[in-house]
Amino acid sequence: MKKKLFLTPALLLAMAFPAAAEIISLTELSSYLNGLRTAQASFTQLNGDGSQSTGTFYLRRPGRARFEYNSPDETLVMAGGGQVAIFDGKSNTGPEQYPLRRTPLSIILARRVNLNDANMVVDHREDGSSTIVTARDPRHAEYGNIQLVFSDNPVQLRQWIITDGSGNRTVVNLDNLVPQNSLSSLLFSIPHEVNRRNGD
Repeated sequence: MKKKLFLTPALLLAMAFPAAAEIISLTELSSYLNGLRTAQASFTQLNGDGSQSTGTFYLRRPGRARFEYNSPDETLVMAGGGQVAIFDGKSNTGPEQYPLRRTPLSIILARRVNLNDANMVVDHREDGSSTIVTARDPRHAEYGNIQLVFSDNPVQLRQWIITDGSGNRTVVNLDNLVPQNSLSSLLFSIPHEVNRRNGD
């Protein structure tokens, strides 16, 4: 069920933040995301059946992300080359794939993030000590939206909730998204992963 990382239902996992802070502007949030070129974090996902999944998230903007699920699941989800690929650790078949542009995660993986673009942000608010932004592709509202949760001092992406075109939600919580000096491009290469699993 968690293999459908961007498309399956999930329950909201509550997050605790420090004391209240002022709302962070869209310009500042855009600048933060554009400056986040390579990063890594542990993640937690609460699945639709109430179970919890954990793993490691890798980011290399633009256009690349990797989610390695811990045992016993061992699912791998990759975004790269304009595609999202879901590798089932318990299957010998090839990955399920679909275009990255069809998931709202593509908004933060874009080469240039500008949350001030017309009609992209549909909600921008402060909630306690966090700033919450809900964004969508203004040209394809049918792809759904992504709700981004940021903490302040320093600004950091802590959580996202993706709602697909059918209204299904996926929640991912990030534990200390830390910039990295570099991450190998092979971490985000779907063909490389296919060949590796095939023993080529």
